[in-house]
Amino acid sequence: MRAQILRHPAPIENRPLQPADLPIPTLGPGQVRLRVKACGVCHTDLHTVEGDLPLPRLPVVPGHQVVGEVDALGEGVTEFEPGQRLGVVWLYRTCGECDYCRSGRENLCERALFTGYSVDGGYAEYMVVDAAFAYAIPVSLPDEQVTPLLCGGVIGYRALKLSEVKPGQVLGLYGFGNSAHITIQVARHWNCRVFVFTRSAGHQEHARELGAAWVGGPADTPPEGLDAAIIFAPAGELVPTALRVLKPGGTIALAGIHMSSIPEMPYSLLYRERTVRSVANSTRQDARELLELAAEIPIRTDVTVFPLEQANEVLLAMKESRFKGDAVLVP
Repeated sequence: MRAQILRHPAPIENRPLQPADLPIPTLGPGQVRLRVKACGVCHTDLHTVEGDLPLPRLPVVPGHQVVGEVDALGEGVTEFEPGQRLGVVWLYRTCGECDYCRSGRENLCERALFTGYSVDGGYAEYMVVDAAFAYAIPVSLPDEQVTPLLCGGVIGYRALKLSEVKPGQVLGLYGFGNSAHITIQVARHWNCRVFVFTRSAGHQEHARELGAAWVGGPADTPPEGLDAAIIFAPAGELVPTALRVLKPGGTIALAGIHMSSIPEMPYSLLYRERTVRSVANSTRQDARELLELAAEIPIRTDVTVFPLEQANEVLLAMKESRFKGDAVLVP
């Protein structure tokens, strides 16, 4: 099968992904094999390819926002059938035995494996996944439209829940890339007013199109304080910036898997029971809830489709913020 494989991390400008002809993966018990129809491109892919994250294995096929068609079923799989569309997310597998898994916090499992990172992902024509960690795709959602939901979408949804924002309150979004443009649609469905902070003129216009009540730069002062906020940009300096306009008792959720250092700041910014919390991965329940919401709202994603062979070029364009919305690779 055709695939894009990472053998050695390097700046994306050096085109570190290489085309490869790999064997079609074999199935184990309880697994399904998917013929990949579309795979979204994520900033975590960029962090993986450039070596910002410690890599547990090399070589590896990146990609963790995968929509595929069931090609074969492993022993014991009865919940799916050949030809059915399934989605795969970042959380590939957990141990199912630790305290985190048993208490509904499987996203914190210390033995978890991650798609396109610990195991080969969707920058390929085929991949395998445990049936227990695959998700049926609502029939109303097209392949390419679904892929952003499976990482940026589900992480943004978890961040939205952890921000503890309530209907009618003001939510601040810092950064407006692939995750935020999905999160704003859920927040507005929950009747929240959304203020968007981003430097990019293109992203500011996109936020207005999706119903932002106010748009400005990261350091701008909004017309009123924030009840909650989500920081999507991997910039630690945004934490004190957001705390400056967060109401007492409010929460800031940090949605990135990677972030630069948070600078020293006065305690007064955090005082009066303001909370700063990170968001780690997602649970299977998060993914199921978001896919149901996506069909109900319905969520619409802004995607641009590219052939698999252009993976390096697409990641470079993402790094340089040269397109709005999401990029999708199609084998």
